[in-house]
Amino acid sequence: MSEEKLVAIVNGKEISRDDVLKFLNDMDPQMAMQFKSPEGIRRVIDEMVNQELLYFDAKDSNFEEEAEFISGLELAKTVLLKSYAFNKIMQGIEVNEEEVIGYYNSHKADFHNDESAKASHILVDTEAKANDILDEINDGLSFEDAARRYSSCPSKEVGGDLGKFSRGQMVPEFENEAFSMEVGMISKPVKTKFGYHLIKLVEKYPELESTFEEAKDDIYHEVLRLKQQREYLNKIDELKEKYEVQIIND
Repeated sequence: MSEEKLVAIVNGKEISRDDVLKFLNDMDPQMAMQFKSPEGIRRVIDEMVNQELLYFDAKDSNFEEEAEFISGLELAKTVLLKSYAFNKIMQGIEVNEEEVIGYYNSHKADFHNDESAKASHILVDTEAKANDILDEINDGLSFEDAARRYSSCPSKEVGGDLGKFSRGQMVPEFENEAFSMEVGMISKPVKTKFGYHLIKLVEKYPELESTFEEAKDDIYHEVLRLKQQREYLNKIDELKEKYEVQIIND
């Protein structure tokens, strides 16, 4: 290793620029951002030096011979070995385009989105009250504030927001009005079995079907997940034949 690439030497142990970069790459990305400046890099180098000092002191103090360390090491080895065994099962599992196309063709309904809308509403018990509220809105009161003030629906807490819904999820009178409106419009009072609604259409989403190319990446990851899951469960079934398992119920 050349001297140019070294940033520190601790008791003969060399720390290189590549070591520093690996240290940063192993960090959470947001945390690593704090150390991208020259001052930050210096702090990282100082911390790496500190850790090496602790390591050499631990070796000289024979910490690795202490029972607590040995127990912790065995636990760490167990966790690592389980993870390693799982990764061995996952190795070599691949997905080809034929499998992706097959999944798309057999799950087309999953890539079809019905026409949907996003709306808010104000629910009251009489048409007269609904019209009075509508007058206040037309005079400048925001729909959301009116919902919080007057609506009897729990959605009042979020300004009447009902979220996104598709056809068939709302009562017919409400649905017919909502899907016939233009975005941003507020309806006249609409009577349903629940009372009288003022409806504000926030957004409208057309019926869509994702093409194969649009869905290809998502399908790839789903097919891979399913194959990995199947391989894992097959391995577990095989191991249950090999090793005795007892489930003890209280």
